[in-house]
Amino acid sequence: MPAVLEHVYKRYADDVTALADVSFGVMRGELVGLLGPSGCGKSTLLNLIGCIDLPTSGHVYVSGEETSLLKDNELTRLRRDHVGTIFQFFNLLPTLSLAENVAVPLMLARKDGAQSKARVADVLERVGLTDRGSAYPAQVSGGQLQRAAIARAIVHRPAIVLADEPTGNLDSRNGEIVLNLLRELASGGQTIIMATHSREAASMCDRRIHLLDGAIEYTT
Repeated sequence: MPAVLEHVYKRYADDVTALADVSFGVMRGELVGLLGPSGCGKSTLLNLIGCIDLPTSGHVYVSGEETSLLKDNELTRLRRDHVGTIFQFFNLLPTLSLAENVAVPLMLARKDGAQSKARVADVLERVGLTDRGSAYPAQVSGGQLQRAAIARAIVHRPAIVLADEPTGNLDSRNGEIVLNLLRELASGGQTIIMATHSREAASMCDRRIHLLDGAIEYTT
């Protein structure tokens, strides 16, 4: 499994419990939704799976590696090579074109220039932005920005893509386009874990994990 959590707890110094005894696994090609009110633990879960944070207790496995056993440089390597992230507010660099933004994960991984160019062209085509690669973020719509962010998240072929409210900053039409694209990616074998408040987004998921006060309330 690309991601497995076993009896995970996350507590902070002020004695706040963000996660309490959370266990689940995510299969290859599965689109899983994390649902629940603000503060229920969705973002904390994404941070743990994304190798940004570590559990207080329990076990988090990403691509078969237990994150708590890794050194900082090993966590960086795991995050760089095996995780892609789609943010609600896109987080594209304004001074780079869309194609250059998409290429950033490949540059960080020091991939060959010709190979990187081919991969960028491929993912831009997959998200319908072949003709917008030379445009800068300020020159395109919100929907196009989010599609570029998706291309950036998948260009290095990660085991897991994490999506944090990927339609939260889009109108309904562009939100539908992005959700359909995520669904297509999952159908093609990409593993996607999506935190969302959107009923439309939840309806596209293979499985929905409902959280409340840091614990799994139920799964649908």
